[in-house]
Amino acid sequence: MTTPAKPARTGPIFFIGRAILKPVLWVLYRPRITGREHVPHTGPLLLVSNHESMLDTILIPSFTPRRVQFLAKASLFGSRLGRWFFTGIGAVAVHRGSSSTAQAALDAGREVLDAGSAFVVFPEGSRSKDGRLYRGRSGAAWLANETGAVVVPVGLRGTNRKLRDPRTGRRTRVSIEFGGPLDLRDLGGLPAGRARREATARIMGAIHELTGQDRAEKFAEGSTSA
Repeated sequence: MTTPAKPARTGPIFFIGRAILKPVLWVLYRPRITGREHVPHTGPLLLVSNHESMLDTILIPSFTPRRVQFLAKASLFGSRLGRWFFTGIGAVAVHRGSSSTAQAALDAGREVLDAGSAFVVFPEGSRSKDGRLYRGRSGAAWLANETGAVVVPVGLRGTNRKLRDPRTGRRTRVSIEFGGPLDLRDLGGLPAGRARREATARIMGAIHELTGQDRAEKFAEGSTSA
């Protein structure tokens, strides 16, 4: 059975890297950041976001007002430099190509949340190449139900720099909006499968409210079953 490496905690590299990246990202993209008051400063936190670009995995850790962890391909840890860097920023290595991969990734996320840390999940499972918001996988709902973590939706806009506003033909300004925490407590008495489906629907609905993306009634290509 293939399992992820034991989750590492963020080290000095995370803070050094963020101190360097933030001013660079400000100059390059002028991101508009709103809703940071919705992010609790302590306790288990599950950030659930739409996903349009690799830039998303840089922007969220750089501008969330607390340190966060996320999943990363195990191949990125292959070299000594890669292992030092990604371990230092608290990334969780996950091996691909196994039927157990999806659950292994969820188990790694649960360990991060059980430790009282913040974890980022992209419920679509893969990047949206056309700018639409695809159906959410139930993994984020599973993590929320299993850990009791605070769930904060995140809306990213303008991170796919190949896409342009159809009305103006211009690139959309990059923005990160943190929404209000989702209350999923009323789902506790439902059967597990129904609770996950309802939580997933609420999570994707909250993301849609933040981004205004067109909805795609199917899963994104290449997304996992988590």
